[in-house]
Amino acid sequence: MAPQPFRIEIPQAALDDVAQRLERARLPHDYANEDWSYGTPTSYLRELVDYWRDEYDWRTQEKAINRFDHYRVEVDGLPIHFIRAPGKGLAPRPLILSHGWPWTFWDMHEVIGPLSDPAAHGGDPADAFDVIVPSMPGFGFSTPLTRTGINFWSTADLWHELMTGVLGYERYFAAGGDWGALTTSQLGHKFAASVDAIHISTVAPLSLFGHERPWDVTGGMLAPDGLSEDEREAFLAWQRRIASHVCVQVLDPQTLSFGMHDSPAALLGWLVERRRTWGDAREGLDKAFGRDFLITTAMIYWLTESFVTSARFYAEAARHPWVPSHDRAPVIEAPTGISRFTHDGTTGLGAGLESQFNLVLDRTHNVGGHFAHVEAPEAVVADIRETMRPYR
Repeated sequence: MAPQPFRIEIPQAALDDVAQRLERARLPHDYANEDWSYGTPTSYLRELVDYWRDEYDWRTQEKAINRFDHYRVEVDGLPIHFIRAPGKGLAPRPLILSHGWPWTFWDMHEVIGPLSDPAAHGGDPADAFDVIVPSMPGFGFSTPLTRTGINFWSTADLWHELMTGVLGYERYFAAGGDWGALTTSQLGHKFAASVDAIHISTVAPLSLFGHERPWDVTGGMLAPDGLSEDEREAFLAWQRRIASHVCVQVLDPQTLSFGMHDSPAALLGWLVERRRTWGDAREGLDKAFGRDFLITTAMIYWLTESFVTSARFYAEAARHPWVPSHDRAPVIEAPTGISRFTHDGTTGLGAGLESQFNLVLDRTHNVGGHFAHVEAPEAVVADIRETMRPYR
C-alpha cells in the first residue's frame, strides 16, 4: 500500500470536550512540594491548566504541525504516521528519526529543517537528508494499535520495511533518542548491511528490559560501575525519580491509563514531571520547553487516545525481551555517533557500553537534557551531520 497524504484536522467537538474537562478539573491538595520532591506540584499544574483552558490555541499549533508533509501507511498490518521532508541539496540521503516516551513526533520539529535543508539554516547543502519522522507504533497518529508484542526492537523491523519496502530506499541513516535510540541501535544491529550509520542521544543496552526485574532498569544495581562521583549522584537521583514511571508502565500500564484517558489535567501532570526530571530544566520548564509545546505534547496524546498504547511500549519490552540477530562484535555494527547531555539523568545507563558500538563519534554537551532534539537542536544536528558525513 502506498503512503497516503494526511492532514491533522481535529474535530471542534473534541476540542470543546477538552475545554469542558479542564473547566471541571479537580486538582489535589498539595503542601511542602515546592521542590517537586513529591511529584508535580498542584500550584504549577494549576497554572498550566489555566493557561491551557484560557489562552492555549490548538488551531495555531495544528497549523504549524501541518506545515510539514504528513502521510499514513500500513506496515505489517499496523497504521504508521510519518512526516517526510525531502532533502534540498546536492545528493540528499535518507534519514529516519525516531522519538521516545513521553515524546511525540513533534519533538523532532526543530531538527527537520536544518537536516533537510541545511543551506536555509546556514549549513552546507552537501549535508542534506531526506528526513522521515514516524510516530512510534501506538503513539500519536500511529494508532489505533490492536496487537501485542510491539516494542522497540520489533519497531526496527517496521522501520526497515518502511524505509526499504514502502519508500524504496536501498540504504539509509537512522537517529533517535530514548525509545527511538534503542530502535535505532537495533537497526544498527540487525540491519547494518542497509544502515550506513546511526546517531543516538540515549545510550542503553539492547538487553535493558531482558532480566528478571524488568521494572528496575539497573538490573538491581545501585549504580553502574565506572561512574564518577558526580555521575553516580546524578544517576541515583534520576533512578529515584524514574522508578515510578518505569514500574507502573512495565507492570500496570492499563490501570494507569484510566486516569490518563479521563482527565487531561492528570495526563499533563504525568507528562510534565518527566520533562522536568529528565530535561535541562534548571531555569524552569517554561524556559526549557515553553508552555505551548508542553500542552501540544499532551494534546497529541489526548486527541489520539494513545497514552495507553504508548505506556504499553514498556510492558511489551519486558514481556518480549530483546533477542540478538547475531553474535558478532560489536553488537551494533553500523558506525555510531553518540551525543551525551550532562543534564540528562539517564547518562549512567551508557557507562561502559562503548565497546558494544562501532563508535565513530562520542561527544558530551553541557546544555540540554534527555529531550535534546528539542532542547539543544543545534548540537544534535551538528553531531548527526558529523557522524554521517563520511558515509554518505
